[in-house]
Amino acid sequence: MSRRCQISNKGRLTGNNVSKANNKRKKVFNANLQNKRLFDSESGKWVKVKVSSRILRTIDKKGLSATLKDNGLTLADIS
Repeated sequence: MSRRCQISNKGRLTGNNVSKANNKRKKVFNANLQNKRLFDSESGKWVKVKVSSRILRTIDKKGLSATLKDNGLTLADIS
């Protein structure tokens, strides 16, 4: 499975490490992904997902179903 959030589709970004001498070398910034088991109250089922920490905060605030709906997904899309 790729290092990508299943709900928000966040992935990695690339940039440069810049030294004091202004030498540049490539650097990869990975998303802060966590493997979680989340409970969906509507269906009464547990779901295993790989999500970013930002989406976890959103799920805490809104709930799993509302977060999926805002991102145009259903429970079947992430299972």
